[in-house]
Amino acid sequence: MELVFVRHGQPEWDRDGLAVDDPVLTEVGLTQARHLGSAFTGRPVDRLLVSPLVRARQTAMPVAEALQMEPEVLDWLPEIAAPVWQGTPSDLVQQAFAESRARPLDEQWDGLPGGESFRDFHQRITGGLDGLLGELGVRRLTEFPPVWQLDDPGPRVVIVAHAGTNAVCLGHLLGIEPVPWEWERFVSFHASVSIVRPVSISGVHSFSLFRFSDTAHLPEHLHTR
Repeated sequence: MELVFVRHGQPEWDRDGLAVDDPVLTEVGLTQARHLGSAFTGRPVDRLLVSPLVRARQTAMPVAEALQMEPEVLDWLPEIAAPVWQGTPSDLVQQAFAESRARPLDEQWDGLPGGESFRDFHQRITGGLDGLLGELGVRRLTEFPPVWQLDDPGPRVVIVAHAGTNAVCLGHLLGIEPVPWEWERFVSFHASVSIVRPVSISGVHSFSLFRFSDTAHLPEHLHTR
């Protein structure tokens, strides 16, 4: 089994000084996605899972073409939901983020006012991931240390999603206590690749991080965050 977590390419969060809630990729992001597709050419993959947000679906398109595979769009994969900011001046959005980061630690779990709380986000992502693992024949045996039972060697699954989504998945698989700023703890670059595999220990399995935020498939000038 191999779980390959891909972050989307660079999105166009700002258009003419106004915020965009579900942005398309920039020209840089589209180029990053094409390089990503080239990197997957000829690689054996069993399933391609994609967030329904536009930036993730655009990133996945070259990968799907390279793999000659139809992507599966899953509703639990989107990034943590922000307030509705479409058309809001971008400097006000940045001010809201700055004010949120300055709040007391225990309030960070509430997320941005008007958006999804981190508690709900974490439950959405880990619940979806556990459901996926169940489909793949993987069962968690203990909470800590987290060890798992695999019914068979398992498939290779590529997941094209977001910094926060992927970070929560990684923390859950590795048994790391969550914090409401996971995307800052697992800092991933646009169109980067992270790989998790199970390793056998004492007759059961533990998930191991083999690669994180790998951008070797991108030219240096396309390394963006």
